[in-house]
Amino acid sequence: MDQALRNTLAGVATATLTTVMLKRGLRTTWLAGTKPYAAAETRIVGPAFTMRYIPAREDLATPAAWTSPTSTRAAIEEMPAGCVCVIDARGIDTAGVAGDILVGRMRMRGVAGLVTDGVMRDSDGVKATGMPIWCAGTAAPAAIHAMAFVGWQEPIGCGGTAVFPGDIIVADADGAVVVPQDIAEDVAKTAVEQEKLEAWIVGEIEKGRALPGLYPPNEETLARYHAETENKDR
Repeated sequence: MDQALRNTLAGVATATLTTVMLKRGLRTTWLAGTKPYAAAETRIVGPAFTMRYIPAREDLATPAAWTSPTSTRAAIEEMPAGCVCVIDARGIDTAGVAGDILVGRMRMRGVAGLVTDGVMRDSDGVKATGMPIWCAGTAAPAAIHAMAFVGWQEPIGCGGTAVFPGDIIVADADGAVVVPQDIAEDVAKTAVEQEKLEAWIVGEIEKGRALPGLYPPNEETLARYHAETENKDR
Protein backbone atom coordinates (compact mmCIF):
# COMPACT_ATOMS: atom_id res chain seq x y z
CA MET A 1 0.00 0.00 0.00
CA ASP A 2 1.25 3.46 -0.89
CA GLN A 3 2.64 5.11 2.24
CA ALA A 4 1.33 8.54 1.31
CA LEU A 5 -2.20 7.13 1.02
CA ARG A 6 -1.80 5.31 4.33
CA ASN A 7 -0.68 8.52 6.04
CA THR A 8 -3.56 10.53 4.57
CA LEU A 9 -6.20 8.02 5.67
CA ALA A 10 -4.62 7.76 9.12
CA GLY A 11 -5.47 11.43 9.59
CA VAL A 12 -9.14 11.10 8.64
CA ALA A 13 -12.00 9.92 10.87
CA THR A 14 -14.07 6.91 9.84
CA ALA A 15 -17.17 9.07 10.32
CA THR A 16 -15.88 11.41 7.63
CA LEU A 17 -15.06 8.52 5.30
CA THR A 18 -18.59 7.11 5.55
CA THR A 19 -20.04 10.51 4.67
CA VAL A 20 -17.71 10.97 1.70
CA MET A 21 -18.56 7.51 0.37
CA LEU A 22 -22.27 8.07 0.97
CA LYS A 23 -22.07 11.06 -1.36
CA ARG A 24 -20.62 8.68 -3.95
CA GLY A 25 -23.58 6.32 -3.50
CA LEU A 26 -21.86 3.81 -1.19
CA ARG A 27 -24.08 3.27 1.85
CA THR A 28 -22.70 0.04 3.28
CA THR A 29 -19.10 0.74 4.24
CA TRP A 30 -19.12 0.46 8.05
CA LEU A 31 -18.49 -3.03 9.44
CA ALA A 32 -21.30 -3.42 11.98
CA GLY A 33 -20.31 -4.93 15.31
CA THR A 34 -16.65 -3.94 15.06
CA LYS A 35 -16.01 -2.17 18.35
CA PRO A 36 -12.67 -1.08 19.80
CA TYR A 37 -11.39 -3.98 21.93
CA ALA A 38 -7.63 -3.83 22.39
CA ALA A 39 -4.90 -1.26 21.66
CA ALA A 40 -7.46 0.65 19.62
CA GLU A 41 -6.49 4.14 20.77
CA THR A 42 -4.70 4.87 17.50
CA ARG A 43 -6.41 4.78 14.10
CA ILE A 44 -5.15 1.93 11.90
CA VAL A 45 -5.03 1.75 8.12
CA GLY A 46 -4.09 -1.12 5.84
CA PRO A 47 -5.13 -3.41 2.98
CA ALA A 48 -7.57 -6.13 3.94
CA PHE A 49 -6.34 -9.70 4.33
CA THR A 50 -9.59 -11.64 4.50
CA MET A 51 -10.47 -14.82 6.39
CA ARG A 52 -13.81 -16.64 6.30
CA TYR A 53 -15.68 -18.89 8.70
CA ILE A 54 -18.96 -20.73 8.16
CA PRO A 55 -21.24 -22.30 10.78
CA ALA A 56 -19.76 -25.47 12.24
CA ARG A 57 -20.52 -28.94 10.91
CA GLU A 58 -19.50 -31.63 13.34
CA ASP A 59 -17.40 -33.67 10.89
CA LEU A 60 -15.39 -30.61 9.84
CA ALA A 61 -15.10 -28.43 12.93
CA THR A 62 -12.79 -30.70 14.96
CA PRO A 63 -9.32 -30.32 16.50
CA ALA A 64 -7.96 -31.97 13.33
CA ALA A 65 -8.87 -28.76 11.48
CA TRP A 66 -6.05 -26.97 13.31
CA THR A 67 -3.45 -28.87 11.25
CA SER A 68 -5.30 -28.75 7.93
CA PRO A 69 -3.57 -27.14 4.91
CA THR A 70 -6.48 -24.70 4.91
CA SER A 71 -6.27 -23.87 8.60
CA THR A 72 -6.14 -20.46 10.24
CA ARG A 73 -2.49 -21.23 10.95
CA ALA A 74 -1.71 -21.53 7.25
CA ALA A 75 -3.58 -18.31 6.52
CA ILE A 76 -1.64 -16.36 9.13
CA GLU A 77 1.66 -17.41 7.57
CA GLU A 78 0.52 -15.74 4.33
CA MET A 79 -0.21 -12.37 5.93
CA PRO A 80 2.06 -9.54 4.73
CA ALA A 81 3.32 -6.84 7.05
CA GLY A 82 1.02 -3.83 7.20
CA CYS A 83 -2.18 -5.65 6.31
CA VAL A 84 -5.36 -5.61 8.39
CA CYS A 85 -6.77 -9.07 9.08
CA VAL A 86 -10.54 -9.01 8.46
CA ILE A 87 -12.41 -12.07 9.69
CA ASP A 88 -15.91 -12.97 8.56
CA ALA A 89 -17.41 -14.81 11.54
CA ARG A 90 -21.02 -14.37 10.40
CA GLY A 91 -21.65 -12.48 13.63
CA ILE A 92 -21.29 -15.65 15.70
CA ASP A 93 -20.55 -14.67 19.29
CA THR A 94 -20.42 -18.04 21.05
CA ALA A 95 -16.82 -18.91 20.10
CA GLY A 96 -13.67 -16.87 19.58
CA VAL A 97 -12.17 -16.47 16.12
CA ALA A 98 -8.64 -16.30 17.57
CA GLY A 99 -6.74 -16.29 20.85
CA ASP A 100 -3.43 -15.08 22.17
CA ILE A 101 -1.20 -17.50 20.23
CA LEU A 102 -2.68 -16.77 16.80
CA VAL A 103 -2.87 -13.05 17.48
CA GLY A 104 0.68 -13.07 18.81
CA ARG A 105 1.91 -14.64 15.57
CA MET A 106 0.04 -12.04 13.52
CA ARG A 107 1.70 -9.35 15.59
CA MET A 108 5.14 -10.83 14.97
CA ARG A 109 4.44 -10.84 11.22
CA GLY A 110 3.73 -7.11 11.33
CA VAL A 111 -0.04 -7.23 10.87
CA ALA A 112 -1.43 -3.74 11.50
CA GLY A 113 -4.65 -4.83 13.19
CA LEU A 114 -7.51 -7.32 13.36
CA VAL A 115 -11.16 -6.60 12.59
CA THR A 116 -14.02 -9.06 12.93
CA ASP A 117 -17.78 -9.21 13.41
CA GLY A 118 -17.10 -12.15 15.73
CA VAL A 119 -15.47 -12.31 19.15
CA MET A 120 -12.04 -13.04 20.65
CA ARG A 121 -10.90 -15.50 23.32
CA ASP A 122 -7.94 -15.53 25.73
CA SER A 123 -8.68 -11.89 26.49
CA ASP A 124 -5.77 -11.13 28.81
CA GLY A 125 -3.23 -12.79 26.53
CA VAL A 126 -4.65 -11.19 23.40
CA LYS A 127 -4.48 -7.73 24.92
CA ALA A 128 -0.92 -8.38 26.08
CA THR A 129 0.20 -8.82 22.46
CA GLY A 130 -0.49 -5.15 21.76
CA MET A 131 -2.42 -5.99 18.58
CA PRO A 132 -5.04 -3.35 17.73
CA ILE A 133 -8.36 -5.22 17.59
CA TRP A 134 -11.94 -4.31 16.72
CA CYS A 135 -14.52 -7.04 17.43
CA ALA A 136 -17.92 -7.77 18.95
CA GLY A 137 -16.76 -9.03 22.35
CA THR A 138 -15.34 -12.16 23.94
CA ALA A 139 -16.12 -15.85 24.44
CA ALA A 140 -14.16 -18.66 26.07
CA PRO A 141 -14.74 -21.53 23.56
CA ALA A 142 -12.47 -22.06 20.56
CA ALA A 143 -13.80 -21.34 17.07
CA ILE A 144 -14.50 -25.03 16.31
CA HIS A 145 -17.24 -25.03 18.93
CA ALA A 146 -19.40 -22.99 16.56
CA MET A 147 -17.54 -22.36 13.27
CA ALA A 148 -15.46 -23.97 10.56
CA PHE A 149 -12.65 -22.05 8.87
CA VAL A 150 -12.90 -22.38 5.08
CA GLY A 151 -10.52 -19.98 3.39
CA TRP A 152 -8.61 -16.75 3.05
CA GLN A 153 -8.00 -13.96 0.59
CA GLU A 154 -11.43 -14.19 -0.99
CA PRO A 155 -14.44 -11.82 -0.89
CA ILE A 156 -16.21 -11.92 2.47
CA GLY A 157 -19.05 -10.29 4.31
CA CYS A 158 -18.01 -8.78 7.65
CA GLY A 159 -20.57 -6.95 9.72
CA GLY A 160 -22.99 -6.97 6.80
CA THR A 161 -20.47 -5.30 4.50
CA ALA A 162 -18.64 -6.72 1.48
CA VAL A 163 -14.86 -6.74 1.84
CA PHE A 164 -12.53 -7.77 -0.97
CA PRO A 165 -8.85 -8.63 -0.49
CA GLY A 166 -6.84 -5.46 -0.89
CA ASP A 167 -9.68 -3.09 -0.01
CA ILE A 168 -8.49 -0.46 2.45
CA ILE A 169 -9.57 -0.83 6.07
CA VAL A 170 -9.62 2.18 8.40
CA ALA A 171 -10.54 1.67 12.06
CA ASP A 172 -10.84 4.11 14.95
CA ALA A 173 -13.04 4.81 17.97
CA ASP A 174 -16.20 4.57 15.82
CA GLY A 175 -15.36 1.11 14.45
CA ALA A 176 -14.02 -0.10 11.11
CA VAL A 177 -14.78 1.12 7.60
CA VAL A 178 -13.89 -0.39 4.22
CA VAL A 179 -12.78 1.84 1.35
CA PRO A 180 -12.83 0.13 -2.07
CA GLN A 181 -9.25 0.12 -3.28
CA ASP A 182 -10.00 1.58 -6.70
CA ILE A 183 -11.43 4.80 -5.23
CA ALA A 184 -9.28 5.01 -2.10
CA GLU A 185 -7.07 7.88 -3.26
CA ASP A 186 -9.97 10.04 -4.38
CA VAL A 187 -11.92 9.29 -1.20
CA ALA A 188 -8.89 10.18 0.91
CA LYS A 189 -8.38 13.55 -0.82
CA THR A 190 -12.07 14.41 -0.55
CA ALA A 191 -12.15 13.39 3.10
CA VAL A 192 -9.25 15.68 3.95
CA GLU A 193 -11.09 18.61 2.38
CA GLN A 194 -14.30 17.61 4.16
CA GLU A 195 -12.56 17.66 7.54
CA LYS A 196 -11.06 21.09 6.82
CA LEU A 197 -14.53 22.39 6.01
CA GLU A 198 -16.04 20.80 9.13
CA ALA A 199 -13.31 22.25 11.33
CA TRP A 200 -14.18 25.69 9.95
CA ILE A 201 -17.88 25.02 10.60
CA VAL A 202 -17.10 24.10 14.22
CA GLY A 203 -15.38 27.45 14.54
CA GLU A 204 -18.46 29.20 13.17
CA ILE A 205 -20.67 27.36 15.68
CA GLU A 206 -18.38 28.52 18.48
CA LYS A 207 -18.99 32.08 17.24
CA GLY A 208 -22.71 31.52 17.76
CA ARG A 209 -23.84 30.98 14.17
CA ALA A 210 -27.05 28.98 13.62
CA LEU A 211 -27.06 25.63 11.82
CA PRO A 212 -29.45 26.35 8.90
CA GLY A 213 -27.33 27.20 5.89
CA LEU A 214 -24.17 26.43 7.83
CA TYR A 215 -24.38 22.65 8.12
CA PRO A 216 -24.75 21.48 5.48
CA PRO A 217 -23.31 24.65 4.00
CA ASN A 218 -25.27 26.54 1.38
CA GLU A 219 -23.60 28.42 -1.49
CA GLU A 220 -23.21 31.59 0.54
CA THR A 221 -21.50 29.72 3.38
CA LEU A 222 -19.21 27.87 1.00
CA ALA A 223 -18.21 31.11 -0.66
CA ARG A 224 -17.35 32.62 2.73
CA TYR A 225 -15.42 29.49 3.70
CA HIS A 226 -13.33 29.56 0.54
CA ALA A 227 -12.67 33.28 0.84
CA GLU A 228 -11.53 33.03 4.46
CA THR A 229 -9.41 29.91 4.06
CA GLU A 230 -7.78 31.12 0.85
CA ASN A 231 -6.80 34.36 2.57
CA LYS A 232 -5.20 32.37 5.42
CA ASP A 233 -3.21 30.28 2.96
CA ARG A 234 -1.65 33.34 1.35
